[in-house]
Amino acid sequence: MPRAAVVWTRGGPFSLEEVELDELRPDEVRVRMVAAGMCHTDLNAVHGSLPYPLPGVLGHEGVGVVEEVGATVRRTRPGDRVLLTFTSCGRCRGCRGGHPAHCDRQMELNLFGGRRADGSATLRHKGTDLNGHFFGQSSFADRAIADERSVVVLPDDLTEADLPVLAPLGCGAQTGAGAILNILRPRPGETIAVTGAGAVGLSAVMAARMSPAGAVIAVDRVPSRLELARELGATHTVDTSAQPLGEALLDLTRGAGVDAVVETTGNTALLETLIDGLGVAGRIAVIGAPKAGSRASFDVNRLLLGRTVHGVTLGDSEPETFIPALLAAHRRGAFPLDRLVRTYPFEEINRAARDAAAGIAVKPVLVF
Repeated sequence: MPRAAVVWTRGGPFSLEEVELDELRPDEVRVRMVAAGMCHTDLNAVHGSLPYPLPGVLGHEGVGVVEEVGATVRRTRPGDRVLLTFTSCGRCRGCRGGHPAHCDRQMELNLFGGRRADGSATLRHKGTDLNGHFFGQSSFADRAIADERSVVVLPDDLTEADLPVLAPLGCGAQTGAGAILNILRPRPGETIAVTGAGAVGLSAVMAARMSPAGAVIAVDRVPSRLELARELGATHTVDTSAQPLGEALLDLTRGAGVDAVVETTGNTALLETLIDGLGVAGRIAVIGAPKAGSRASFDVNRLLLGRTVHGVTLGDSEPETFIPALLAAHRRGAFPLDRLVRTYPFEEINRAARDAAAGIAVKPVLVF
């Protein structure tokens, strides 16, 4: 029987359990997992800051091999190596317009539901339904049922050994890179700031160096993360434990303010500082999710000079187009995902979670 990492209680550990998978629906695929990235979104669901129902199986950066497909599936076939990402309804205005991350049912289908759209469970433990369908996949398991719309087929020349490093493309990497390439779209010579040098922020740094931006400023308070950011393309770094951020950004831009910002930390006080520090016509992509109900304030009159605040989910990515583009950049050395990844055997999922929470690992990836 398949094994899955079940979280039974809020704040509890992952427990490896034998589970039963439901029969495939016509638009689903069964995937033998090779690896799955661990994201802070998974940990937020465990600890309750994201209201995912428990008991359940998380995981939303899966990569593996297709074993079986439903009757209407056309995107993939058995034997394909695939990456799993978020799901969407495919029918609403956002989906039809090429923006599935803006799906009308995005929260229900990916984050909060724990079930298929019709309310049925994809997996069980000893005959009792478990919550699953996390981002249309729940990939913290050696077998997963995934929506067809969660599947991105990978090139035939990739081997299974190549797959673990690609897992972050499912969420963190496409989110950070998409904020730069799909939303902010830096113009030649612009100054970009990225707050938070985790997997999302460092993906934004790498994407910014692929753009025509003139300067890329990485912001964190962990020296090793800032050093890695420089190695990945940041032209400047700011250690907020040593210098106030607003002051540092004004110094680096000679008082003009930054042209564009990617905010990944979820710190609302930091967000307010960044909005105040935007240059004329500057824009900020807000990724970091604080506790539900958190609010930030800003000077409305400063926005009237063309400053823009963008909320971002999943990099506004259309995965079948964007993920292959990031993969191609990785393969030519421009988007070195391997620098972010630290692998763990699936059996060590709780150690991976501790290391992620402590900042020891930038991007833990579980290997099956």
